Order: sequence, then structure tokens, then C-alpha cells
Amino acid sequence: MTSDDLTREARPALRRPGVWGWMSFDFAAQPFFTVVITFVFGPYFVSQLASDPATGQEWWAWSATIAGLLVAIGSPFLGSVADRAGPRKPWIGVFAVLKISALCLLWFASPGSSLFVASLLVVLASIGAEFSIVFNDAMIPRLLRNEEIGRVSNVAWGLGYAGGIVFLIVALAFLAGSRETGLTLLGLTPAFGLDPAMGEGARATAPLAALWYLVFILPMFFLTPDRPRGERVSAAVRQGLGDLLATFREIRERKPLFQFLIARMIYQDGVNALIVLGGAFAAGMFGWTLTESGLFGIILNVVAIPSCFAAGLIDQRFGSKAVVVIAILCLSLATIGIISTSPDSTLFGLLSFAPTAPGGGVFASGAEKSYIVFGLLIGLAFGPIQASSRSWMAKSVSPAEAGRYFGFYAFIGRATSFLAPAAVAVITGLAAASFDPITASRIGMASLIAFFAVGLVLVIRTQGPPETSGDGRA
Repeated sequence: MTSDDLTREARPALRRPGVWGWMSFDFAAQPFFTVVITFVFGPYFVSQLASDPATGQEWWAWSATIAGLLVAIGSPFLGSVADRAGPRKPWIGVFAVLKISALCLLWFASPGSSLFVASLLVVLASIGAEFSIVFNDAMIPRLLRNEEIGRVSNVAWGLGYAGGIVFLIVALAFLAGSRETGLTLLGLTPAFGLDPAMGEGARATAPLAALWYLVFILPMFFLTPDRPRGERVSAAVRQGLGDLLATFREIRERKPLFQFLIARMIYQDGVNALIVLGGAFAAGMFGWTLTESGLFGIILNVVAIPSCFAAGLIDQRFGSKAVVVIAILCLSLATIGIISTSPDSTLFGLLSFAPTAPGGGVFASGAEKSYIVFGLLIGLAFGPIQASSRSWMAKSVSPAEAGRYFGFYAFIGRATSFLAPAAVAVITGLAAASFDPITASRIGMASLIAFFAVGLVLVIRTQGPPETSGDGRA
């Protein structure tokens, strides 16, 4: 038994500095997804940068599609190279530079500027973020025993949501002003003279998210132990392709793990699309400003934090599979609910709402309140489904192979990730020829239900991961 093993045996997971350093990565990374992608910059892209919501949704969906394809192609190879080269942190550092640079340049995505350039920067930032996650996740099997992984993974995801909500509140309270009033959520003039008419509050969140990431990723670099150096990177690159092909052949012989990855490939498509498009969809439907979109994000994140902590206990007690099944059910119901809601009714017209009086305030209409109720189900499920999928994978592999398998995990999660956003984009575009933009958006979003339904069936039929430490193989 190594000294690292002795330390892990002697100290509970959440009392080890290395584990807290590892969890700081989620705290650092989440504002990009919460604020930039989902609740502030994404809605700005759709409702203000683009000429109309339908065009914005198409461009935003295609950005997610392209980023997903590039991540799918690159992750398995990079993971194989990293397993041979040894340390994970240098790779995280390289992709941090890419992510930070792209986010800083998004400040220049002003209304009327090129949608292509803005989309390209979003793609580059997303690639940097996703590749970094591959190498961070690959550290888990070396840090934790199987019986610790589920809880720690969910706690880390909950901390990530905490980081996201803190950043989001600051953005809404002091930076992002309403186009109608020119004031922030607290009724203040935006800091630094940011102009709401030019979307400067939303644009400022991108470079500030880059700064947040730079600062809070440091504990992982300083506290979390890394693998020792292995082969030279040049040699690892030469051998990486062979390792990748061997992994493709090997994984088919590990039937429970292979079945899980196929199931995740399907349901994660729906999760990714709902994360990327959910806030923008609401902004287009209800004409939400950054204030409403941001408040919606705060509500979801407030729900998500305790949900992740509770899911960690469920994962520890009943296993990762139980958490994933519950989460898919929640997301399926939520998607049905939000597409059933229009500006004047919900439940596909069965429940109608009276017209909203002028000056009714935020979320004044019955339809908006209904949308938020369905959104709470999204908040309950987003974190746990991803955290427990990560723990399922980590329980199924050994530390020595974690890089290539988490690379494959990213690949399988992205291999068809273009399907869900592309389905939304294509169906929205086709529907726009016959329906108004809001109805076309609802029809496009309805395609996500199929991804959750198929994923649920496959998960139920799949054997769960090993829940106690063993040889790390499924």
C-alpha cells in the first residue's frame, strides 16, 4: 500500500486538502456555463446580438453543435496521450489559456457585430472548458475510493453551482442593466458606466468569468496531487493513436461500462441542449431582459445546490444509477412542461392565463410563473445527473487508465451531441416557415423529449457501477 493509499484510508475524503483543491475546479469553472452560456450572455446573443430570436437560436445551437463535435473528436486522443505523459495539470493549464483568451475577446461582441466571430469565440471558449474538464475528472480515481466518489462528485458539483450563483448575483446586481430601465436588479446604475442598450453588462460577464476561472482554479494546481511524469509528450502523441484504437476495442468487452456510455450518449445530448438553449428559449418566448433571465438562473441554482448535496447522499446509499434515473425523469417532465407553456397558457392550452396588466413587474404573467415551476425540476436534476454520471464512470475505471477512459467518456458524451442542438436548430428553422417565431421555438425544443426517453430506457437496462473499491474495472 502506498503512502497516498494510507492517507486516504486514515482521513475522510472531505478533510483532505487535495480533494478540496480538486473540487475548487468546479467552483472556478461553473460561472462560464451558468452565466455566459445559459443565463446572461446566451440570452443576450439570442435576443440582442442577433436580428431576431429565431436567427439567434439557430446560430447559438450551431455554435453548441460545432463545439461538441470538436470536443468529441479530440478528447479520446488527448486522454490517451495524457495517460502516457503522466500529469494532468499541464493540459488543464493549456486549455485554460484558450478559454480565458476567448472569453476576454467576447467583450467586443456588440449588437450588430459579426454573429460568426461571436460564435467562433463561444466555440473556442467551450473547447477550452470541456477539454479541461476531461483532465480534471481523470484525477478522481487516484484521489478517492469508490465509496467516496459519488458523494464528493456531487458536493463538487454543488460547490460549482454556488460559484455560479455568486457570480450571477454580482452580475445582475451591479453589471447587467435592463434595456427598458437602464438599471440593475438592485435598481442601481450599472457599474463602470456599462450601457444596457449595447449589451455591455452581458458582454462584461465573459472576461469577468475568465478572471474568476483564473483565480479559483489555483487551489487545484497548488493542493491536488498529480500523477508523476511519464513519457515525453512527443512519444506519448506517437503512441496515443494506438492506445485510442485499443480503448475502442477494449471497451466493448466491458459490457456494463459500454452500455452505460451508450445510454449516457443519448441522455447527455438532451442535457447539453437543455443547458445551452433553456435560458435563450425563455428569453425569446417571454421577451425577458437580462434581469428576468438572470433571476431565473438564480432560482435554478438555489435549488441545484442542496439538490447536489442530497444527491451525494443518495449516490452513497443507493448508487449512481439511482440518481441518474431520478434525474432523467425530472428533466423529461420539465421539458414537457416548458414546451407546453406559451405566453398565454400552459399544459398545451389546457390552462389559460389572463392578460398581464402593464407594469406588473418581473415574472408577472401566469405563463412565466408556470415556466419557473417547471424550471425548478431542471434545477433539481441538472447537477445530480452530471455529477453521478461522472462518479459512475470514475467507479468503473482504474487511475492508470482514467485519462483515456474519461477522454472516451467525453467523446461518447459528445459523439452525437450535435444531434440534439442540431435537431432543435433544424426543426426550429423548418417550423419558422409556417409558424410564428415563438411557436417555432417550442416545436424545436420538443425534440429533446426523445433523447431523455431513449436514455431512460437504456439506463434502466444497464448494470450499475461497482460501489466499493476494487480493481477499478466494471
